[in-house]
Amino acid sequence: MNHININGKIIPLEDAGIPIDNGAFRYGYGLFETLLIQDGAIRLKQYHWDRLFAGMKQLYFEIPALMTHEWLESQVLATVKKNKLEKLSRVRLQVFAAGGGLYSSGSRQPDFVIECFPLEAETIAINEHGLVAGIATGINKSTDALSNLKSCNALIYAIAARQAKEHKWNDALICNTNGNIIESTLANIFWIKDSVVYTPPLSEGCVAGVMRRNIMEKILVKEKNLTVNELLQADEVFLTNSIKMIKWVSSINDMRYTNAVIRNLHKLL
Repeated sequence: MNHININGKIIPLEDAGIPIDNGAFRYGYGLFETLLIQDGAIRLKQYHWDRLFAGMKQLYFEIPALMTHEWLESQVLATVKKNKLEKLSRVRLQVFAAGGGLYSSGSRQPDFVIECFPLEAETIAINEHGLVAGIATGINKSTDALSNLKSCNALIYAIAARQAKEHKWNDALICNTNGNIIESTLANIFWIKDSVVYTPPLSEGCVAGVMRRNIMEKILVKEKNLTVNELLQADEVFLTNSIKMIKWVSSINDMRYTNAVIRNLHKLL
């Protein structure tokens, strides 16, 4: 990445800067979308815009008239083109509270940053070697009105990721305050038992993932609370997000999982 977009201005990365009193830096006050760019287009773009704009409304942002779905799409694609990454890339679009004031007195105007990064084709392919996952300990996510947002406040995920690295897992699973598994550090979780596909409901506190939504609009998925015991009795387990799409989990603790249904699902998507 050689160029970055800050509030509609594409500039060289080395010249980029944001005031230190911005809401994301001080309070984690903001949202982000991680977009997959493929052949010059944003995959699942409407799902991303639906989630982003609903989240901005929930966070009391005053959205400028100029900041429409179409305008943001043009900003994303212009940034990707400037970096010559139209073929396949990952874009992080972050909106956040502008600087000034404390919690309630700061600006309600959203600033934004667009970054883009190259991707390898294997990123979106089914993984031939399954992921090894474990369950994060000592941290639990709440099930409140903000839990489903893809917010800039990601401390719980950062700590879980450190635990994954420490234990040599590919990813760590996160539990809510009721002790149920709800997601991983990077993805929503699904499991399969007797050919039935399940995923935790949003009321359990997981992020409202766009790939989660895409899957649930294409196939029959039952929403159900996921206990540790139920997870260990599953036939197949997979993780989903907008960049890596579907990734097979081969083992959690000492339990091994197959991937026959997962492979067919990946072909469908």
